[in-house]
Amino acid sequence: MRDAGQKSEYGPPPFTAAQRRYLAVKRCLDAVLAALLLAVLALPMGLIAAALKLSDPRSPVFFRQRRVGRDGTLFTLWKFRSMDRAGRVTSFGRYLRAASLDELPQLAQVLAGRMSLIGPRPLVPEETAIHAMRMAAGVYRLRPGLSGLAQVSGRDSVTDAEKAAYDRQYMLRLSFRQDWRIFWLTLIKVLRRDDIADR
Repeated sequence: MRDAGQKSEYGPPPFTAAQRRYLAVKRCLDAVLAALLLAVLALPMGLIAAALKLSDPRSPVFFRQRRVGRDGTLFTLWKFRSMDRAGRVTSFGRYLRAASLDELPQLAQVLAGRMSLIGPRPLVPEETAIHAMRMAAGVYRLRPGLSGLAQVSGRDSVTDAEKAAYDRQYMLRLSFRQDWRIFWLTLIKVLRRDDIADR
């Protein structure tokens, strides 16, 4: 995906010294918080996995998909399976999506350093238009996140151009204060199930 975009007329701005320091702190916070969340959520995640296996023993518990990560490199994103073998969203899968519980396996990818708790959501390689906008803005210097500014600003209801603009805005304002705000807004939106469409 390194050739997906074109150079922008404004180009990717350099990170400030404070932002570079925060990126190191951010990685440490990601690892600690992801480990704590995995420990706390181990039981419910195990119950979800058991329910999926009991509902369809021949189908995998996890859905795997190639996504674009930091520096435009591809990685395999994991989710709890929400569709049957015919590609239809199951009733339990619909609940998992609405509550964002299908995303919980990605905490392990945050712990491994492939993702961050907060950052631009990872795209599939086929989303070429928004890839070009992200590449031009330099957004791929950041690790993709479980949640991001675009998700708390509209999630599935915003256009690709708006998502790319939010991603650039997030990068320009990169800070602990912004991440903390997005973290709490994410929890609120998940609890209210705002701006969610079948993914």
